[in-house]
Amino acid sequence: MSESFKGQLLCSLAMVLVGSTVVVSKVIGADVEPFLATALRHAIALPVFLVLMRASGQRLPRFDQRDAALLLVQAAAGSVGYTVLLMVGVLLAGAAETSIVTGTLPAVSALFAVVFLRERPGWRLAMAILLATSGVVAVTLSPAPLSAAPSRLTGIALVLAAIACEAAFVLANKRLTRPVPALPLSMLMCAGGLALSAVPAWLSAAAHPSTLTHAALAGIAYYALVPTVGGFLLWYAGSARTSGARAALATVWMPVSALLLSALVLHEPIGAWQWLGLACVVLATVSASAAGPIKRVAQPS
Repeated sequence: MSESFKGQLLCSLAMVLVGSTVVVSKVIGADVEPFLATALRHAIALPVFLVLMRASGQRLPRFDQRDAALLLVQAAAGSVGYTVLLMVGVLLAGAAETSIVTGTLPAVSALFAVVFLRERPGWRLAMAILLATSGVVAVTLSPAPLSAAPSRLTGIALVLAAIACEAAFVLANKRLTRPVPALPLSMLMCAGGLALSAVPAWLSAAAHPSTLTHAALAGIAYYALVPTVGGFLLWYAGSARTSGARAALATVWMPVSALLLSALVLHEPIGAWQWLGLACVVLATVSASAAGPIKRVAQPS
């Protein structure tokens, strides 16, 4: 197994965990204010990262001002922006429709890889991205009940904004001047998320009181330990082994995971269009694994 394929596999597993956030966000958001939920999520996950850092003997590397600013933007986009926007959006649009909207992530991420990372995929990887997009289209065309609430469009817009944040999050580390190991980088994202969400959580506590039910607390704990700790480590370990375009392709597993978990947890049926979408995703992964190395467009001097 090549290092590039291994990296793509790790990124795919991370996106499966991220897909579960659609369902758990609806459970949490029904009772807990989004910024408070985000702060609690990172407060639970941060000690785990600190223990792992101490056990592994790893230290935080030094960063210049440019890399420090990039890490701050990455934490704001992925650790805070994605969580808050998704949590509000899924309440307004519904879990099933949110799962479909998350299918825009591969296209947005691939666009980011081309524009900001100056990557030019070969024909096999281009075919894989086309297959992945076809899978998303198949899921989008599947019959689904539409919400009658006027806030539905607002919810979809918020979810699209969350996807833009996630696209920036998953590719921003490629712009660092030197690679950072997965564990220290994950801990920094968690610490940044806690720092950036703590003040908004405190300010909104009085205006939007939260009810910390057992279901909400369980959801926050799951979000902290599985998609946050597990997802961060898997993503950064995988993206360090592969290109930005391949990492972008792995994000197609996010809507598949979200849709399947919505069916399992919320008991929503899965029809032929959804299975067709899943088949396209599997074919896309096979095509990407057979692709050659990515060509990087020379950057202007």
